[in-house]
Amino acid sequence: MTRFGILGAADIAPLALIYPCMNEPRATVSVIGARSRENATGFAQYHKIPNVADNYADVIAHGSCNAIYNPLPISHHKEWTIAALKAGKHVLCEKSFASNAKQAREMADVAAESGLILMDAFHYRYHPLFLHAKQVYDSGQLGEIESINAVFTVQGIPNPEDIRLNYATAGGVTMDIGCYPISWVRHISGQEPTDVIANAVVGPKDVDMMLEASMTLPGGISAKILGDMRPNGKFQADIVVTGTLGTMKVRNPLAPQMGHRLTIEIGGERQDLSFDRRPSYSYQLDAFLQAIETGIAPLTDSEDAVKQMTVIDQCYIAAGLPIRGI
Repeated sequence: MTRFGILGAADIAPLALIYPCMNEPRATVSVIGARSRENATGFAQYHKIPNVADNYADVIAHGSCNAIYNPLPISHHKEWTIAALKAGKHVLCEKSFASNAKQAREMADVAAESGLILMDAFHYRYHPLFLHAKQVYDSGQLGEIESINAVFTVQGIPNPEDIRLNYATAGGVTMDIGCYPISWVRHISGQEPTDVIANAVVGPKDVDMMLEASMTLPGGISAKILGDMRPNGKFQADIVVTGTLGTMKVRNPLAPQMGHRLTIEIGGERQDLSFDRRPSYSYQLDAFLQAIETGIAPLTDSEDAVKQMTVIDQCYIAAGLPIRGI
């Protein structure tokens, strides 16, 4: 049985972990700690979590848990993930994994030394929608791949005090939602991009509200990503792959359980596919538990997270913005 401790009463925790655990007999949430015991107690009572700790350190040390879920602000990921690993606990760490690639490397090294599972929480990667899109990409039926275009946009954040609008907490659209298009490009192609050219629109000092980047994949494939959380935006989450024989569009790879479509057009013929509405977070939990039980690294392990953060750093440098966490 995997028994989770949660660091912080984050809004994402119910969707990402608590609800999936309710339908999984091999996993449960056993303890939570937040910035204040009052917040943790209210959260625990509402979600029927049996134990409340006084602080993050006490969650990690709590004897009831053998795994930690870390949805803290990105600026806190390195410190508390490493603390959990050194305490002998597996870690599921929310994206973005760290403030920068250097921090991610330090986290990955500790995970390797400990022999424990450290997983980057890109839940979409384990859903049948993306798995099938990856199969189509790799099959050759689209011909020689020419380009990948990945977009994730949302309406802006109304609260000016939100941590996503603060450089000190590793804020910025690329750290928040723009990391998904980067991950989509990397994982559907199985390649690491180079030659990054980027442009950003800045809101608060050094905080990107929009960042778009062009990059090159091995074989001369061009890739473009866009993350945008400016005030007048609207939701869009798409991947478009163009090959010499056809195209593939993945609509809403982010959370297929909220509705999705995979469209393949080859030689004038169109195929529209849909897949399981089981939450992507439940598939993520499956993968995390399997990694613990088998010792086989998940698709979004800590080494992959280092590569992901390397591309994010490259985007910030190319856009003339400082890397987060420096």
